[in-house]
Amino acid sequence: MSASPPLHFLMRWPLSALIAWTVTWALFLLVLAPRLPLLLAVALATAAGVLGSVMAGTFWRRLAIAAGFPLSLLLSGSIHLPGWAWLCPLLLILLIYPMNAWRDAPLFPTPADALRALEQHAPLAANARILDAGCGLGHGLYALRLAYPKAQLEGIEWSWPLRLLAAVRCPWASIRQGDIWKADWHAYDMVYLFQRPESMPRAVAKARAELKPGAWLVSLEFMAEELQHQASVQTVEGKPVWLYQAPFLFAEHKTKSSKQIQKTKNNK
Repeated sequence: MSASPPLHFLMRWPLSALIAWTVTWALFLLVLAPRLPLLLAVALATAAGVLGSVMAGTFWRRLAIAAGFPLSLLLSGSIHLPGWAWLCPLLLILLIYPMNAWRDAPLFPTPADALRALEQHAPLAANARILDAGCGLGHGLYALRLAYPKAQLEGIEWSWPLRLLAAVRCPWASIRQGDIWKADWHAYDMVYLFQRPESMPRAVAKARAELKPGAWLVSLEFMAEELQHQASVQTVEGKPVWLYQAPFLFAEHKTKSSKQIQKTKNNK
């Protein structure tokens, strides 16, 4: 089910950040600080803010939410902690968002209904293996399950806290911690991505090298501009789904560009 309009309103920036900071401060002042040692209370409140940040829409907004409580606590001057204690928020943020994953897509949740029409255009056999490459909190896996209820769903996520949370949310899927670019895609019948435009050429190169004939590369929102798509569907406004089947064909404009380059070389 899709979120109700009031919930969407609450998730809008900057209201979402204000709500997250208010909740984190209330948790710290009313629950944690009165009952726990100060350093532990600060650490747990910071962790709550970091976990809440994963629902924000962009990396920098998530970072602002995650850092909001410890930074405001530091600037308030209301407590005195040893200098090393202020490294804890940074470590927590790095656990959720490892630096080597920053080059890929931030945590973009897949809308639940975005993939419902996939089966009509990319039919798969029962027990087909589908990989959500960069599964985050498991939103994509949930959407894939609605489209392919009989498939074997697997996910890869670099951030191990997100991987654990995804495993809790999606106990019916096999989820492991790892690098999507180092994972082997040969065995999959479909690989699903919700990346960003800058990383799509890398995904195309990997799919061309590893996906078996008949397998599908599916991308939400962003095209693989090098390739000719077999279908494009849209069940959620602003979230088109692009389908590509191996062996892949180059897009027509790319083919023309290659011929023009070759012609230029031959004329020299």
